[in-house]
This record gives sequence, C-alpha cells and structure tokens, in this order.
Amino acid sequence: MKKVLAMALMSCTSVTIIMALMSCTSVPICKPLPKGFVYVRDIIPDIVLEMRYCSSRNFTGQPVDGYIKPKAILTVEAAESLKKVQAELREYGLSLKIFDAYRPQQAVDCFVKWANRPEDHKTKALYYPNEAKEDLFKHEYISAKSGHTRGSTVDLTLVYIKEKKSIVKLDMGSPFDYFGKESWGTYANITPQQRANRLLLKTIMEKYGFNPYPYEWWHFTLKDEPFPDTYFNFPIE
Repeated sequence: MKKVLAMALMSCTSVTIIMALMSCTSVPICKPLPKGFVYVRDIIPDIVLEMRYCSSRNFTGQPVDGYIKPKAILTVEAAESLKKVQAELREYGLSLKIFDAYRPQQAVDCFVKWANRPEDHKTKALYYPNEAKEDLFKHEYISAKSGHTRGSTVDLTLVYIKEKKSIVKLDMGSPFDYFGKESWGTYANITPQQRANRLLLKTIMEKYGFNPYPYEWWHFTLKDEPFPDTYFNFPIE
C-alpha cells in the first residue's frame, strides 16, 4: 500500500512539474525595446493612458497597424522630461493623459492608405467635417513621415483627478485628432476657460523642453530629441 501511494505521489508530482513547464513555455516572451526607448508607465506609473490607435476610436475608424497593445512608448529622454511635467501637475490634482506616443512607420503608412481611399468617409462627421479628405495631405494633417516615429513626440491632454481616482477631462475646445482650424493653437473662437486650459498645457510642456505643433493643441515634440533623423518601425506590444 505504501509503495502504491508513493508511486501515485511521484506520478502527481511529475504531472504537476510537466504542466508547469508546459505553462511556462506557453507564456509569450516580450521582446525588449530598442536601446533608448522605455514604456512610459515604467517611468510615470500614475499617468493616464487612452491609446486611441489601438482601438477603433480614431479617424480611421479601426485599430491601426503596429498597435498591438495599448501601451505608450517614448525615448528615455522624452519620458524623463514628461515625468517632470507630471510631477508638477500632480501638486495641483492634475495629470497628463496620453493619446499617442511612439508611432511605428507601419502605422503612418496605414494613415496614408486611409487618406488615399476617397470612398471611405465613415469618420468624417467626427474628425474632419469641414475638410475635404483629399486636402488632408495639403494641410499637413496626414503625411508620409511623422515625428512620432522618431520616438520623442507625444499627443496628450490634461485631466483632473478627483477623489476616489475619478478622472475629469479638461475642455480644450476641440477633440483629439480633430482636423480643422478649431485645433490650431492660434484659434480664437473658443471660451476663455478652453483657452486657459490649452495655455496651461502648452506652458508646462514648454517649461520642460517640449515644442508645440501649431496645428494640433495636443501635439508636442522634445526639443533635443535623441533620434532626429531615424524613423522606427517596431510594433507596440
């Protein structure tokens, strides 16, 4: 009887070990990021993410090529500068919310393909109601190259963190990725509060080394970006 019990225990142990090994080998191994890049949450754990291109909630109306997981990636230098922005905002109960950060070239190519499909207008009412789709290139809303692909450009906004961690967005006068003059930094036909919110975002980002893009209130690029001439294409996963 003891011999049978011992054999049974050995059998159970062997099965357990084999199953554990099988389980371990089935776990996907995350590829390391290229040297000089980091996941933003590893540097700023409390930053808010709403990675639009990993979902259908963007101007293409579908998830974009290269966005496998809703993660934000930046160069080390950009992430460290953004950490300083977040630290100052935190003192006032505010936080950054990122819509997009590093963007692989395959995603940019996906945008170009979308813009060259004149029959696809399903997102026009939300994202470019007053713009002809064929003019999006001319007005530089869409291009074959993007600063995002160099890893030091980020699209973001401000949110207010209330008690119990509820998040309230600050009104910026136009939605993220809205193609039109309403998103320009010089656009005047917004409320004083909306103007103040935009100015707060612009001022604090400039304070810590980011340049604003004049046609998109949410778009900022690190002044001394480490890869000014390199366009990366590794996926976000």
